Amino acid sequence: MLIETSRFGSIEVDDSRIMRFRDGMPGFPGEQRFALLQTNNDPAFFWLQSVDRPELAFVVCDPLTFVPDFQATIRREELESIDADAVEACQVFVIVNKVDGALTANLLGPLVIGVNSLLGRQLVLSEKKYSTRHRLMSARSTRPVARTA
Repeated sequence: MLIETSRFGSIEVDDSRIMRFRDGMPGFPGEQRFALLQTNNDPAFFWLQSVDRPELAFVVCDPLTFVPDFQATIRREELESIDADAVEACQVFVIVNKVDGALTANLLGPLVIGVNSLLGRQLVLSEKKYSTRHRLMSARSTRPVARTA
């Protein structure tokens, strides 16, 4: 399938890799089909690109890359809604934003995707230890990469 994107032009994606969010995404209830794109050499970040709206895409990452102890509680009915039997059959991503020169992640609204079904949904967590703007890193580092010993 050829997907039109506003950032990368036309990209070929195998139909078997298209993810569906039956309820859409918050703020975009009609947008159900997405593709996960890796467009650069940084393996930590991906684009979750709408198949049907070229201008709609979210930067996402695996939260464990930056928050090793991150744990989302997924209820049985949430697993069933994405045709997954267990959390081990899921991949979790979080949406990344740039806020005041820093990259932040919405840890309270992780995306969970059934790895076999490719069905996904956004969870709404109430964990007090997480936030919608968890700082991942500064967009521009101010310290030198190396220093003299």
